[in-house]
Amino acid sequence: MVKFNVYDCTMIELDKHHSDRKGNISVVQNGDTVPFDVKRVYYLYDVPGGESRGAHAHKELSQLIVAASGSFRVTLDDGNVKRSFILNRPYQGLYVKPGIWRDLDDFSSGAVAMVLASEKYNPADYIRDYDEFISFRHSDK
Repeated sequence: MVKFNVYDCTMIELDKHHSDRKGNISVVQNGDTVPFDVKRVYYLYDVPGGESRGAHAHKELSQLIVAASGSFRVTLDDGNVKRSFILNRPYQGLYVKPGIWRDLDDFSSGAVAMVLASEKYNPADYIRDYDEFISFRHSDK
């Protein structure tokens, strides 16, 4: 298995089409806009002030995290380096590769975090314990 680091995770600019009278639209297409086929979409909203979400890693799953509304911070951790991103534009997404721990926090009022995932929900793909994550990162698997 390839061990990605936080610098392998990047911001992706989504297509933004503008109409003066009708607002904006951004489009996401499998294998074109995102470098994987989207098999699941979910979104986080009404996160109370001061709360955080995430606090896990995935063994195989890739994600594109988008601030559909409002703003929040995503902190990525590869076991050696941490890197934070402020997401606050609905036409940008953070591409998170497998094996990276992620925390989402500092949600603004009304923020909506939309997540496009490369796989369907699979509990076995999650690493929810940070010490287990560090062991996973240092293993030869």
